[in-house]
Amino acid sequence: MLMAIAHTGLALLLSISLWFGQPLAQAVLYQPELSYSESTLVNEDFSGQTLAKAEFAGCTLRSVDFTDADLRGTTFSVSWMTDVSFRGADLSNSMLDQVTFKTVDLRDAVLTDVIFLRSKFENVQIAGADFTDAILDGSQVNKLCQMAEGINPKTGVATRDSLYCR
Repeated sequence: MLMAIAHTGLALLLSISLWFGQPLAQAVLYQPELSYSESTLVNEDFSGQTLAKAEFAGCTLRSVDFTDADLRGTTFSVSWMTDVSFRGADLSNSMLDQVTFKTVDLRDAVLTDVIFLRSKFENVQIAGADFTDAILDGSQVNKLCQMAEGINPKTGVATRDSLYCR
């Protein structure tokens, strides 16, 4: 029975892939162009690099520099970050859920449409960060609003406004 269901599912995927003109491998599997998932990264310098859609899920990052990097659409889910700089980086449309941020620099970062659910922020710098349409837990917003200041130099949005601080 299970074999019949699997065979039917594969036939359906093959039909869909033929319908949309994509090879079956592209229809079934998604492979990121760059994956560091489940890695431990220490003293790495990614500053100014284009790493859009890269995967850093389940990583431990210590003393890593992403200053001014293009990180649009990246995945950092379930990661631990200590002494990491995202200053001026573009992380729009990224997944940073269940991340522990300790001594992380988010100043002037573009964090629009980022998912931060169940993340923890300890000793972070957020002056000038743009959190427009980011998804955060209420307790996170309250904590971040206590230190929110500045205007993002790329988007022109005030940090307090992007977090809907009172």
